[in-house]
Amino acid sequence: MSSDASENTSVKTTKKKIDFMGRRRARALVVQGLYQYQLARSPIDDIRLHLMDSPNYARCDEAYFDELWNGVSHQYEVLRERFMPFVAAERATQALSPVETAVLVLATWELSERLEIPYRTVLNEAIDLAKVYGGTDGHKFVNGVLDKLAAQLRADEIRAQF
Repeated sequence: MSSDASENTSVKTTKKKIDFMGRRRARALVVQGLYQYQLARSPIDDIRLHLMDSPNYARCDEAYFDELWNGVSHQYEVLRERFMPFVAAERATQALSPVETAVLVLATWELSERLEIPYRTVLNEAIDLAKVYGGTDGHKFVNGVLDKLAAQLRADEIRAQF
């Protein structure tokens, strides 16, 4: 085997493979858990155990689920406060639904803590979650809020694309 071929192989094996569908399932479970937290105010650890008993848990990226759940559940109020100024501008007359809140909390955490995930990916995943679990046109609202939040949190990344 040539030197180039062995270098190529080592690069491929050291590069971390990301399970995109597993991450999507992890995000969906976290949204479900945050929804439950908002409605029942059950203890965070009880909700986590309940989510881990779900059939979908076996198919999710478990490490990402753990990181995401720990981040959003322990910083819930701080994350909520971070996007609320943009909610007021976007929806002054209607209350924020629990699904929209859960999706926005999750996306706010990813935008602020997981800088290696492109902001467009964070927005797309959040919009997809809002389409699946939210009400009619809730995804448009989520998109509007996250566009404004991303402009604040990821200004350098956005500027670099244009």
